Amino acid sequence: MGRPDDAEQRPVEELSALLTELCGAPVDASLLTHALTHRSYSYENGGLPHNERLEFLGDAVLGLVVTEHIYRSHPDLTEGQLAKMRAAVVNMRALADVARTIDLGGHVYLGRGEEATGGRQKSSILADTLEALFGAVHLSPDAGPDAAARLVHALLDPVMERSARLGAGLDWKTSLQEAAAARGMGAPAYRTEDSGPDHDKTFVARAVIDASEWGRGTGRTKKDAEQRAAATAYAALMTDAADDGGTDGGALHGSSVAESVQDEGDEAGDQPAPA
Repeated sequence: MGRPDDAEQRPVEELSALLTELCGAPVDASLLTHALTHRSYSYENGGLPHNERLEFLGDAVLGLVVTEHIYRSHPDLTEGQLAKMRAAVVNMRALADVARTIDLGGHVYLGRGEEATGGRQKSSILADTLEALFGAVHLSPDAGPDAAARLVHALLDPVMERSARLGAGLDWKTSLQEAAAARGMGAPAYRTEDSGPDHDKTFVARAVIDASEWGRGTGRTKKDAEQRAAATAYAALMTDAADDGGTDGGALHGSSVAESVQDEGDEAGDQPAPA
């Protein structure tokens, strides 16, 4: 299958060279093309094989490598804590952010409709394609399971390390609710507004406790924005508790801490957003 005549489409050879460098083995060219073929492109080109089966395999490869890593790295954690940490790594937002670091979207074969609606930056497409890549490396004759594991580590070790540091941040909304309850406060509420076109919306959420705003967050989805608002509110609440100040004063005093949490989220990418 030849490369489509599209100014936004980057040469697959660039990605192939990068993958070879990261996993230490060449990736089969046919499997790589297969992994990059979105179903929208397949439907517009006579039903060419698309990447959903490779995605299925790659999801299992990714899950095994990540699970074994966190199991061996954190012998003190319970099953529930391990599951929470894995969910912070193996989720659409985290995988899409990793895919963006290698400009994976620039290499995907997309149909015209997806191309027109910003498909190259859609988190779902990026995450699925990244998993398909893991599957392709796993099946490549000159690469295989060990090379696939090296690729997972090369791309996701920073995410796993960040998740280990986050602690409460694996689920900011739950942590904020627990912290508020411990102080005899009401349950947090989230007030969210959105702006922008349907295919590129920005959401801004405010975390409100007992009629006082404790934090704000911005994200590509409503859940992401609420998680980030919860993160800033949690930081402010913890600062207030440490200083033993009043609610309003704590919200103001904790603003710098809250901003640092928000900045960390912007730099690291979207954290998982549990329902």
